[in-house]
Amino acid sequence: METRRRNKLAIIGAGAVGSSLAYACLIKGVARHVVLYDINGVKARAEALDLEHGTQFMPTARVEGSDDPDITLNSDIVVITAGAKQKPGESRMDLAASTVALMKKVIPPIVERSPDALFLMVTNPVDVTTYASLKISELPPNQLFGSGTVLDSSRLRVLVAQHCGVAIENVHAYICGEHGDTAIPIWSSATIAGVPLTKWEIQTGKLGESVRDDIAESVVNAAYKVIEGKGATNYAIGVSGARIIEAMFWDEHRVLPVSSLLDGWHGISDVCMSVPTIVDRRGVGMNVHIPLLDGELGAMHDSSEAIRATLRRIGF
Repeated sequence: METRRRNKLAIIGAGAVGSSLAYACLIKGVARHVVLYDINGVKARAEALDLEHGTQFMPTARVEGSDDPDITLNSDIVVITAGAKQKPGESRMDLAASTVALMKKVIPPIVERSPDALFLMVTNPVDVTTYASLKISELPPNQLFGSGTVLDSSRLRVLVAQHCGVAIENVHAYICGEHGDTAIPIWSSATIAGVPLTKWEIQTGKLGESVRDDIAESVVNAAYKVIEGKGATNYAIGVSGARIIEAMFWDEHRVLPVSSLLDGWHGISDVCMSVPTIVDRRGVGMNVHIPLLDGELGAMHDSSEAIRATLRRIGF
């Protein structure tokens, strides 16, 4: 299995996100064989050709594109990026019904061709599509999960680092819950160079509650701002998605805030949402029970209910 897990990556959807993800994976040398599958075969083949032309300057890899699902046969990791495009002023949850309807068509033939693959859901609303796709595919929960708040947590760390004048790598902080409007920054466990954030604030006079509130709002609204300006988010989700894929291919046992099916996490079950989780060649493993303040725990339960409400509305 370890040999196979270093081979084939299938990306479903050759749009802005799918092509950016393929580019990021090729640049990082994450996979030796990358295929782009899209119902628009001309687009998929053109993106693959453009990427292939640059492979002299990347780690050795093979790149293909097609509108034939057989191109995904025997993939080791499958990433689903296909879905309805989020428009300016539209929330991720607004995409739920049309996107899940698409998943019912897309997921089964891909699972049939690669039943042992690990599936990473990127399509928004990712928590809803992850839960629905688990039901549609009937795959075990470790084998299919969502990109969750990996990107949101990066956005949070970027802003904290800028306000505190430190490198991003020295900031440890998570956004948890929904990848969307009810996302929650877990300030109580955030640290800078090992120093709890609250103590850092006392030592330096930087941040503070009002600044943290502004940062949290900026994280939640980040995608809307990018979409308003350029029509789509693609580069950051591309590199953050590549980071998740890297953890699987290279069996890193890395803790990432991905969206997976929870079972008793601080009393939350039967919903897909983001909490720090071990990711390796088996997919998702243990959900890490980080300590939460009462307000954070309540917000997490509220976030889970927001996701469930959308799922109920579309019949799950």
